Amino acid sequence: MNAQSTSVVVIGGGPGGYEAALVGAHLGARVTIVEKDGVGGAAVLTDCVPSKALIATADYLSEFETAADLGVRLEDSQGGAVSDASAELGEINTRVLGLAGAQSDDIATRLREVGVRILDGAARVVSPTLVEVTAPDGMVEQLETDVILIATGATPRVMDTARPDGERILTWQQIYELPELPQRLIVVGSGVTGAELAQAYLGLGCDVVLVSSRDRVLPGEDPDAAQVIEEVFKKRGMEVLGRSRMAAVRRVSDADGDGVVVTLEDGREVRGSHALLAVGSIPQTSDLGLEEVGVQLSESGHVVVDRVSRTNVRGIYAAGDCTGVLPLASVAAMQGRIAMSHALGDAVTPLNLRVVSANIFTDPEIATVGVSQKEIDDGTVNARVSMLPLSRNPRAKMLGITDGFVKLFAQPGSGAVLGGVVVAPRASELIFPVTIAVAHRLHVDQLAATFTVYPSLSGSIAEAARRLHTTD
Repeated sequence: MNAQSTSVVVIGGGPGGYEAALVGAHLGARVTIVEKDGVGGAAVLTDCVPSKALIATADYLSEFETAADLGVRLEDSQGGAVSDASAELGEINTRVLGLAGAQSDDIATRLREVGVRILDGAARVVSPTLVEVTAPDGMVEQLETDVILIATGATPRVMDTARPDGERILTWQQIYELPELPQRLIVVGSGVTGAELAQAYLGLGCDVVLVSSRDRVLPGEDPDAAQVIEEVFKKRGMEVLGRSRMAAVRRVSDADGDGVVVTLEDGREVRGSHALLAVGSIPQTSDLGLEEVGVQLSESGHVVVDRVSRTNVRGIYAAGDCTGVLPLASVAAMQGRIAMSHALGDAVTPLNLRVVSANIFTDPEIATVGVSQKEIDDGTVNARVSMLPLSRNPRAKMLGITDGFVKLFAQPGSGAVLGGVVVAPRASELIFPVTIAVAHRLHVDQLAATFTVYPSLSGSIAEAARRLHTTD
């Protein structure tokens, strides 16, 4: 396919879509993005960008507590001690949504600079070479195309027994409209989204109850890391209800005012002022015409793709959360770039999930890459493990950090770094050298022999690698 004469239609303007569009434009194709909710998609407008901005604000407030441990005291203008800092949620949400909007505008500007056409509307695939777009005013436009990329993302899962109303019962996309901090927030779901937002609101000063259907929070993550986070949650005052599956959520109004009641399957009731539902997501693949043109969907409704993002229909690709490959913005972006490079005949390397680094933005953060502790424990992967508590790190002592660790996995015999886990403030930055080691199959001795700054948190990564040195 000659990229210079190729027409591309991208349905969805999130990371998978806009990154694909940039690659397509760079390779000379005529690219159109169709997006009905705003450039950047949920990742920029209602998910990653606003949630991490909210979390950053909560992290800033937590610094006041650490400061007291370091001997720093706050005083007012009369010399009196300031006992606490407060969060003005209305102002915080205004800033958060402003940041999301600004990021969306920046992405749109960049797309237009490289010649990408942006259409506001809902798209439907009529055939592998034709997309129909319905604008907000009802006008319909037919787009003839050579390549179609589906990048429509996912939306919060909603249950019949727990219907969001945008006021008291909320999804994670609705929380930024709250004018005031909830008095008592019940977070239903202890996966990544639930854990992150539960701690964010706890850090902002809210009374938080976390309802988890599993034995522990973050059930899909490294067990040592999840244990640290659950202990931190409880230490900071969060009420964690384990093995407590939600049956229903309803609004109530009584002498104590408006609120919500979360009913658990065992009959217990948990009362609060607000409920935040974080019970998973569903792909936005309905009403796109995909099944009519023969695109294969999984039982869950995700688009089935291979490692270069192809569907089973020639000329139609898919990327991001609508594929169910791995719900990360970075993976969506990579899928989109790979899809466009493949479609336009450029050199491409198939998606390799073994070198994907991921981060959970709790406090401390959890960053992972490569093989997991579960794979080692169940015998799927043979690996040696080195785990070093962060509390022994000199820089951690200076910063008042008491929770967290560095864990590395190495292959017996070859000594290749297979993966790692970092639980620490800004673990998202500290995981990078481990990711490089995994991606390039570095030996633990190469990682150990690389200079680190003293004192630094990254010194613990080198120390963990030194502990995996063998003389065999």
